[in-house]
Amino acid sequence: MSTDDTPRLAESLSTELRHIVMLLRRTTAGQPVTAQQYSVLGSLEALPRRMSELAEEHGVQLPTMSVQINRLEDAGLVARGFDASDARVRTVELTSEGRSRLHAVRQARVAYLSDRLDRLTPEEREAIAAALPALAKLGRG
Repeated sequence: MSTDDTPRLAESLSTELRHIVMLLRRTTAGQPVTAQQYSVLGSLEALPRRMSELAEEHGVQLPTMSVQINRLEDAGLVARGFDASDARVRTVELTSEGRSRLHAVRQARVAYLSDRLDRLTPEEREAIAAALPALAKLGRG
């Protein structure tokens, strides 16, 4: 593929990724926690994080992230703490309920996506599998 084709590929990829994101959002439709809030929960899975880190990772301003965290805290899915190296810094971490909900949503997404993948031909699934390393590299920059 030539570099002349890159903008066309980028446009097609953007369109298809939007469709996939919308498809996956259906698994959380009607739940009290939004898809964006589940994304924040996923960012907290490994360890507590600073609010500023979360805002930067999610591409939002700190006040916007604070609103999201307040809602998640009110729902009992996250808890605030203090940074061990700097007590002035507030951190956020998953509660056991938050971890449980995140796991349940992931299972639902995998089941939903597995059903959709089963509708493809073996060749189409192989093509998707072959593209995953490049997509991972693209997404993790």
